[in-house]
Amino acid sequence: MPTRLDHTQLLRYAGLVTWAMVGSGLVMNALFLLENRPEGLGFAAFAMPVAAYLLFGIAFWLATESLARARGGIGAIGLLLAMTASALAVSLLTDSGLGAILMMVMAAVVPWLLPGWPGVAWLVLQHLPLVGIFMQGLEFRLVEALLQSLLYAGVSGFVYVAGLVAKQQAEAREEQRRLNAELRATRSLLADSARVGERLRISRELHDLLGHHLTALSLNLEVAGHLSEGRAQEHVRQAHTLARLLLTDVREAVSAMRGEDRMDLAAALRTLAEGVPALEVVLEIDAALPAHEAERAQVLLRCAQEIITNALRHAQARRLWLSLRQEGTAIRLSARDDGVGSDAVRAGNGLSGMRERLLAFGGRVEVSTAPGRGFHIDIHLPLEAAA
Repeated sequence: MPTRLDHTQLLRYAGLVTWAMVGSGLVMNALFLLENRPEGLGFAAFAMPVAAYLLFGIAFWLATESLARARGGIGAIGLLLAMTASALAVSLLTDSGLGAILMMVMAAVVPWLLPGWPGVAWLVLQHLPLVGIFMQGLEFRLVEALLQSLLYAGVSGFVYVAGLVAKQQAEAREEQRRLNAELRATRSLLADSARVGERLRISRELHDLLGHHLTALSLNLEVAGHLSEGRAQEHVRQAHTLARLLLTDVREAVSAMRGEDRMDLAAALRTLAEGVPALEVVLEIDAALPAHEAERAQVLLRCAQEIITNALRHAQARRLWLSLRQEGTAIRLSARDDGVGSDAVRAGNGLSGMRERLLAFGGRVEVSTAPGRGFHIDIHLPLEAAA
């Protein structure tokens, strides 16, 4: 079966196909020159439009290589400049509107590279030089050139909106995938929590009901042993011994059930990391890591969710390394990404909430960053026995 393409791949390949079709216009322009102006034509008359055309294709290929991670920045502006300049060069060198068609192709990726009003302004302003090109090359009057430019700008605006819708759909789908991963991880912990809660309820019932009655039975049998004689006293003592053994078994069962108040945090983290879009999460989990107490497992999972969210939205990272291991009487969760970093750590709601959760259990978080070095987060959470 053919591979199903997503929004960004469809935009990329549709743009490349349209760019390839514009090449037929260059061929027609070359044939026209050869037929009508055979004398005085140099190699540059053919090579320069082709070079500008190829430059646009290369810039478009690079710009659409990873639209899901595209961000407004120097690189994005450089690619936009290259595509705009090469498209205008094609129109100028061929005295045609081929460059305006290339601008339509480019309009589909402008929302990804330069979102918001700057992208709209870029889309409008890049069509202004076409007025002069049409007046000079095609000998249009000012009104004709302006109307022709507005025609191309209108079509480019429609393509821009289509690209914007595709971008919003891709972002919504990625957000849904991320939330689904968080829900699966939370559901895993909730299932463990429900299992633990049921064990605790049963253990309490065993302790409060059976334990109480068996204790009373044992005391009554002990009294009966002092009051009875002969063979009856022997049977009472045997019943007393059995009652004490049964009471011991109940207490051991209650202790064992309470001792299983643990959750598998490693499995929840793996579930969380599997559904993160546009970010490769590399997990390093100690194979000998034991299960954790329910509330601490929830705290560590929420911290991991916040770290992944920050790496996606703020750090502009492509890869995130998460490490979970036990160090003495504490659990250590370490994270680092390859994002842009920052010159200072600014505590927002996410980081503040993380610190508050950890502080409630005697834990702490340390954050370090630098421009171009990403973010490093180190979390220490004491175990229940050490808290």
